[in-house]
Amino acid sequence: MQDAIQVLLAWKSIAVLAWLGLLFAAERLLPAAPLPPAVARPWLRLAGNAVLWAVNSGLSVVAVVPLTAWASDVAPQWRPSWWSGGWGLALDLLLLDGLIYWWHRANHRLPFLWRFHSVHHLDRTLDSTSALRFHFGEVLLSALARAAAVIVLAVPLVSVLVFETVLLIATIFHHSNLRLAPGLERALSRLVVTPSIHWVHHHRLRADTDSNYSTVLSIWDPLFRSRSATARTPDLEIGVEGREELPLLGLIAAPFR
Repeated sequence: MQDAIQVLLAWKSIAVLAWLGLLFAAERLLPAAPLPPAVARPWLRLAGNAVLWAVNSGLSVVAVVPLTAWASDVAPQWRPSWWSGGWGLALDLLLLDGLIYWWHRANHRLPFLWRFHSVHHLDRTLDSTSALRFHFGEVLLSALARAAAVIVLAVPLVSVLVFETVLLIATIFHHSNLRLAPGLERALSRLVVTPSIHWVHHHRLRADTDSNYSTVLSIWDPLFRSRSATARTPDLEIGVEGREELPLLGLIAAPFR
Protein backbone atom coordinates (compact mmCIF):
# COMPACT_ATOMS: atom_id res chain seq x y z
CA MET A 1 0.00 0.00 0.00
CA GLN A 2 2.83 2.40 0.85
CA ASP A 3 4.33 1.89 -2.62
CA ALA A 4 0.96 2.57 -4.24
CA ILE A 5 0.63 5.80 -2.25
CA GLN A 6 4.08 6.96 -3.37
CA VAL A 7 3.23 6.21 -7.00
CA LEU A 8 -0.05 8.09 -6.66
CA LEU A 9 1.72 11.12 -5.14
CA ALA A 10 4.26 11.12 -7.97
CA TRP A 11 1.56 10.96 -10.65
CA LYS A 12 -0.40 13.66 -8.87
CA SER A 13 2.61 16.01 -9.05
CA ILE A 14 3.22 15.24 -12.72
CA ALA A 15 -0.44 15.72 -13.68
CA VAL A 16 -0.82 19.00 -11.79
CA LEU A 17 2.44 20.49 -13.12
CA ALA A 18 1.61 19.50 -16.71
CA TRP A 19 -1.92 20.94 -16.42
CA LEU A 20 -0.62 24.16 -14.85
CA GLY A 21 1.96 24.61 -17.60
CA LEU A 22 -0.61 23.95 -20.32
CA LEU A 23 -3.16 26.45 -18.96
CA PHE A 24 -0.50 29.05 -18.09
CA ALA A 25 0.56 29.07 -21.75
CA ALA A 26 -2.96 28.79 -23.19
CA GLU A 27 -4.42 31.66 -21.16
CA ARG A 28 -1.67 33.95 -22.48
CA LEU A 29 -2.39 32.98 -26.05
CA LEU A 30 -6.19 33.19 -25.65
CA PRO A 31 -6.97 35.50 -22.69
CA ALA A 32 -10.59 36.01 -21.68
CA ALA A 33 -9.87 39.31 -19.92
CA PRO A 34 -7.09 41.89 -20.24
CA LEU A 35 -4.62 42.43 -17.40
CA PRO A 36 -6.22 45.07 -15.15
CA PRO A 37 -4.47 48.44 -14.57
CA ALA A 38 -4.21 47.59 -10.83
CA VAL A 39 -1.47 45.07 -11.64
CA ALA A 40 1.52 47.32 -12.20
CA ARG A 41 4.24 44.64 -12.09
CA PRO A 42 2.71 41.34 -13.22
CA TRP A 43 5.94 39.34 -12.87
CA LEU A 44 6.30 40.42 -9.25
CA ARG A 45 2.80 39.13 -8.61
CA LEU A 46 3.62 35.82 -10.28
CA ALA A 47 6.77 35.51 -8.18
CA GLY A 48 4.76 36.06 -4.99
CA ASN A 49 2.23 33.42 -6.00
CA ALA A 50 5.09 31.02 -6.78
CA VAL A 51 6.69 31.57 -3.37
CA LEU A 52 3.40 30.89 -1.56
CA TRP A 53 2.95 27.73 -3.64
CA ALA A 54 6.49 26.56 -2.84
CA VAL A 55 5.94 27.06 0.90
CA ASN A 56 2.64 25.20 0.79
CA SER A 57 4.15 22.38 -1.28
CA GLY A 58 6.75 21.92 1.45
CA LEU A 59 4.02 21.95 4.08
CA SER A 60 2.14 19.31 2.13
CA VAL A 61 5.11 16.96 2.31
CA VAL A 62 6.03 17.49 5.97
CA ALA A 63 2.59 18.06 7.52
CA VAL A 64 -0.52 17.77 5.35
CA VAL A 65 0.02 14.32 3.80
CA PRO A 66 1.36 12.75 7.04
CA LEU A 67 -1.59 14.19 8.99
CA THR A 68 -4.06 12.84 6.45
CA ALA A 69 -2.35 9.43 6.46
CA TRP A 70 -2.50 9.33 10.25
CA ALA A 71 -6.20 10.25 10.23
CA SER A 72 -6.94 7.49 7.73
CA ASP A 73 -5.02 4.96 9.83
CA VAL A 74 -6.80 5.76 13.13
CA ALA A 75 -10.29 6.13 11.63
CA PRO A 76 -12.77 3.52 12.89
CA GLN A 77 -13.53 1.06 10.10
CA TRP A 78 -17.32 1.24 10.17
CA ARG A 79 -17.98 1.32 6.42
CA PRO A 80 -20.18 -1.42 4.89
CA SER A 81 -18.59 -3.80 2.39
CA TRP A 82 -20.32 -2.20 -0.63
CA TRP A 83 -18.57 1.10 0.08
CA SER A 84 -15.36 0.06 -1.65
CA GLY A 85 -13.83 -0.32 -5.08
CA GLY A 86 -14.86 1.97 -7.94
CA TRP A 87 -18.29 2.82 -6.52
CA GLY A 88 -16.75 3.59 -3.13
CA LEU A 89 -14.19 5.91 -4.71
CA ALA A 90 -16.89 7.73 -6.71
CA LEU A 91 -18.98 8.18 -3.56
CA ASP A 92 -15.93 9.44 -1.65
CA LEU A 93 -15.19 12.00 -4.36
CA LEU A 94 -18.77 13.26 -4.30
CA LEU A 95 -18.76 13.41 -0.50
CA LEU A 96 -15.42 15.23 -0.30
CA ASP A 97 -16.53 17.74 -2.92
CA GLY A 98 -19.68 18.48 -0.93
CA LEU A 99 -17.64 18.89 2.25
CA ILE A 100 -15.20 21.28 0.62
CA TYR A 101 -18.14 23.38 -0.54
CA TRP A 102 -19.14 23.87 3.11
CA TRP A 103 -15.55 24.42 4.23
CA HIS A 104 -15.12 27.08 1.53
CA ARG A 105 -18.36 28.72 2.61
CA ALA A 106 -17.19 28.71 6.24
CA ASN A 107 -13.96 30.44 5.16
CA HIS A 108 -16.07 33.36 3.96
CA ARG A 109 -18.58 33.43 6.81
CA LEU A 110 -16.33 32.99 9.86
CA PRO A 111 -14.10 36.04 10.49
CA PHE A 112 -11.15 34.03 11.84
CA LEU A 113 -11.05 31.80 8.75
CA TRP A 114 -11.60 34.78 6.42
CA ARG A 115 -8.43 36.41 7.81
CA PHE A 116 -6.43 33.64 6.14
CA HIS A 117 -8.63 32.98 3.10
CA SER A 118 -8.71 36.67 2.12
CA VAL A 119 -5.04 36.37 1.11
CA HIS A 120 -6.25 34.29 -1.83
CA HIS A 121 -8.86 36.90 -2.76
CA LEU A 122 -6.58 39.94 -2.51
CA ASP A 123 -5.15 39.02 -5.92
CA ARG A 124 -6.28 41.83 -8.24
CA THR A 125 -6.39 39.57 -11.27
CA LEU A 126 -6.95 35.89 -11.93
CA ASP A 127 -4.95 33.36 -13.83
CA SER A 128 -3.91 29.76 -13.32
CA THR A 129 -1.36 30.74 -10.66
CA SER A 130 -4.12 32.22 -8.47
CA ALA A 131 -5.23 28.64 -7.81
CA LEU A 132 -1.96 28.06 -5.93
CA ARG A 133 -1.96 31.29 -3.91
CA PHE A 134 -3.05 30.45 -0.36
CA HIS A 135 -1.74 31.49 3.03
CA PHE A 136 0.08 28.67 4.81
CA GLY A 137 -2.21 29.21 7.80
CA GLU A 138 -5.23 28.36 5.65
CA VAL A 139 -3.46 25.26 4.35
CA LEU A 140 -2.83 24.02 7.90
CA LEU A 141 -6.37 24.82 9.06
CA SER A 142 -7.76 23.01 6.01
CA ALA A 143 -5.55 20.01 6.77
CA LEU A 144 -6.92 19.84 10.33
CA ALA A 145 -10.52 20.08 9.11
CA ARG A 146 -9.89 17.43 6.47
CA ALA A 147 -8.25 15.10 9.01
CA ALA A 148 -11.34 15.38 11.21
CA ALA A 149 -13.59 14.53 8.25
CA VAL A 150 -11.37 11.57 7.29
CA ILE A 151 -11.62 10.16 10.82
CA VAL A 152 -15.38 10.60 11.13
CA LEU A 153 -16.15 9.26 7.64
CA ALA A 154 -13.33 6.66 7.54
CA VAL A 155 -12.13 7.96 4.17
CA PRO A 156 -9.27 5.89 2.70
CA LEU A 157 -6.06 7.79 1.99
CA VAL A 158 -6.23 6.78 -1.68
CA SER A 159 -9.63 8.49 -2.02
CA VAL A 160 -8.26 11.68 -0.45
CA LEU A 161 -5.23 11.75 -2.76
CA VAL A 162 -7.33 11.13 -5.87
CA PHE A 163 -9.71 13.89 -4.80
CA GLU A 164 -6.79 16.27 -4.15
CA THR A 165 -5.56 15.66 -7.70
CA VAL A 166 -9.00 16.30 -9.18
CA LEU A 167 -9.40 19.35 -6.93
CA LEU A 168 -6.13 20.94 -8.04
CA ILE A 169 -6.86 20.32 -11.72
CA ALA A 170 -10.36 21.81 -11.34
CA THR A 171 -9.08 24.78 -9.33
CA ILE A 172 -6.36 25.64 -11.83
CA PHE A 173 -8.95 25.45 -14.62
CA HIS A 174 -11.63 27.65 -13.07
CA HIS A 175 -9.14 30.31 -11.96
CA SER A 176 -7.58 30.46 -15.42
CA ASN A 177 -7.94 33.37 -17.80
CA LEU A 178 -8.47 31.04 -20.75
CA ARG A 179 -11.07 32.16 -23.28
CA LEU A 180 -13.49 29.33 -23.99
CA ALA A 181 -16.12 29.16 -26.71
CA PRO A 182 -19.42 30.30 -25.11
CA GLY A 183 -21.22 27.09 -26.06
CA LEU A 184 -18.46 24.93 -24.61
CA GLU A 185 -18.37 26.90 -21.38
CA ARG A 186 -22.16 26.72 -20.99
CA ALA A 187 -22.09 22.96 -21.52
CA LEU A 188 -19.24 22.43 -19.05
CA SER A 189 -20.81 24.71 -16.44
CA ARG A 190 -23.81 22.39 -16.09
CA LEU A 191 -21.49 19.83 -14.50
CA VAL A 192 -18.26 21.48 -13.32
CA VAL A 193 -17.14 24.91 -12.14
CA THR A 194 -15.85 26.96 -15.08
CA PRO A 195 -14.01 30.30 -15.18
CA SER A 196 -17.27 32.16 -15.87
CA ILE A 197 -18.68 30.83 -12.58
CA HIS A 198 -15.64 31.21 -10.38
CA TRP A 199 -14.51 34.60 -11.64
CA VAL A 200 -17.73 36.05 -10.19
CA HIS A 201 -16.67 34.58 -6.83
CA HIS A 202 -13.56 36.79 -7.10
CA HIS A 203 -15.55 39.88 -8.02
CA ARG A 204 -14.46 42.86 -5.91
CA LEU A 205 -18.10 43.32 -4.84
CA ARG A 206 -18.45 41.47 -1.49
CA ALA A 207 -21.97 40.22 -2.27
CA ASP A 208 -20.51 38.25 -5.19
CA THR A 209 -17.39 37.22 -3.27
CA ASP A 210 -19.73 35.54 -0.78
CA SER A 211 -21.29 33.29 -3.44
CA ASN A 212 -20.33 30.59 -5.97
CA TYR A 213 -18.48 28.41 -3.44
CA SER A 214 -18.47 25.19 -5.50
CA THR A 215 -15.04 23.83 -6.38
CA VAL A 216 -15.30 20.78 -8.64
CA LEU A 217 -18.96 20.04 -9.37
CA SER A 218 -21.17 23.07 -10.02
CA ILE A 219 -24.27 21.52 -8.42
CA TRP A 220 -23.73 22.69 -4.84
CA ASP A 221 -24.45 26.41 -5.27
CA PRO A 222 -27.83 25.93 -6.98
CA LEU A 223 -28.65 23.21 -4.44
CA PHE A 224 -27.83 25.37 -1.41
CA ARG A 225 -28.94 28.69 -2.96
CA SER A 226 -25.54 30.39 -3.01
CA ARG A 227 -25.22 30.96 -6.76
CA SER A 228 -24.75 34.58 -7.84
CA ALA A 229 -26.89 35.98 -10.64
CA THR A 230 -24.00 38.20 -11.78
CA ALA A 231 -22.64 37.35 -15.21
CA ARG A 232 -18.93 37.44 -15.85
CA THR A 233 -17.69 40.22 -18.14
CA PRO A 234 -14.13 40.92 -19.38
CA ASP A 235 -13.93 44.07 -17.24
CA LEU A 236 -15.16 42.43 -13.99
CA GLU A 237 -13.08 43.98 -11.20
CA ILE A 238 -11.25 41.37 -9.14
CA GLY A 239 -10.15 41.55 -5.49
CA VAL A 240 -11.54 42.27 -2.03
CA GLU A 241 -13.93 45.18 -1.64
CA GLY A 242 -12.27 48.05 0.28
CA ARG A 243 -8.82 46.44 0.29
CA GLU A 244 -5.83 46.45 -2.03
CA GLU A 245 -3.21 43.92 -3.03
CA LEU A 246 -0.21 43.55 -0.71
CA PRO A 247 3.42 42.62 -1.33
CA LEU A 248 4.48 39.11 -0.39
CA LEU A 249 5.53 39.91 3.20
CA GLY A 250 2.32 41.87 3.67
CA LEU A 251 0.29 38.87 2.51
CA ILE A 252 2.07 36.60 4.97
CA ALA A 253 1.45 39.04 7.85
CA ALA A 254 -2.10 40.01 6.85
CA PRO A 255 -4.05 37.41 8.92
CA PHE A 256 -2.23 38.42 12.10
CA ARG A 257 -2.92 42.14 11.86
